[in-house]
Amino acid sequence: MVYVENEFAPLKKVILAVSEFGFPKVIREDDLRFLPDINTESDVANAGKDFAEVYPEQQKAWDLERSNFAAVLEKYGVEVLRPRLLTNLEKEVGADDGYANFFVRDPFFTVGNAVIEGSLRFLQRRNEILPIRDIFEQQVYPDDCLYVAAPKPAIHDHGDLSRWHGPFIEGGDVLVLGKQVFVGNSGLASNSLGIRWLSKLLKPYGYHVEEIRLHPDILHLDCALGLIREGLMVVCEDAFLDDIPEHLKQWDKINVTLSEAGQLATNGLPINPNVYITDPVFKPIGNKLSLYGIHVEYVDFQISRSFGGSFRCSTQSLLRRF
Repeated sequence: MVYVENEFAPLKKVILAVSEFGFPKVIREDDLRFLPDINTESDVANAGKDFAEVYPEQQKAWDLERSNFAAVLEKYGVEVLRPRLLTNLEKEVGADDGYANFFVRDPFFTVGNAVIEGSLRFLQRRNEILPIRDIFEQQVYPDDCLYVAAPKPAIHDHGDLSRWHGPFIEGGDVLVLGKQVFVGNSGLASNSLGIRWLSKLLKPYGYHVEEIRLHPDILHLDCALGLIREGLMVVCEDAFLDDIPEHLKQWDKINVTLSEAGQLATNGLPINPNVYITDPVFKPIGNKLSLYGIHVEYVDFQISRSFGGSFRCSTQSLLRRF
């Protein structure tokens, strides 16, 4: 079965990312301003190389992070699916822009019983959906669910990302709360055209899609907002250009700073309304959550976070419902 009711209903089936990254041959620093630690000089030296080739020990540690994460998920009875690795041909296609197979949240997302392939802004991520489609053949095709793909984005030369037309719609920007769907727009990922497309798709099924304007240094909405359970959230209020959504204003808030948001403080993952996974570096947040009766599991995710994503970014739910 495929169905996602909201962000905190019991997680029963999830796709967990693998850990592949290829450095682009041409480094555009403005494209990477959302990353917590940019080392442009190092990236230029590694241009065109595979991360595992350049940093074999860090690659092992990165793989271990994801394995440790999977172990926690499985401890709570979650079925964990993993995408295959990229083929050599998939790595070679568009090699000037690099390649990625590391954050499964963004290439597609699930709203209710709709599985939706997104449209990614960053060129190095445009083929990231391909290793996931094998899972779709096994899990999505046999199920009585909707399966669609966003329109292919318009072609642009390199330059200011905010001027690219799209449409762009990425899973990290999409937060589901029943029939309410929040979608972020910072100029780095999803854009207004992509959000209009999603609204057009979902409106006949009774969904209301709300665009949320974000600070330009925030990549996705889930880097500024985490819905822990009904009535409780972790949020960076400074990341919202027009205040937090009206629907959430009465919720209890655990606030984080813009700097903490940049370190992925809001990007933990609820397994259910009573259990939450985050990095031990965010133990102060975990301590506050425990006051609300939330049990917090800690997994070191330092390397994953260095790539600009954390626990939610590393997963995409296929079944999450009460």
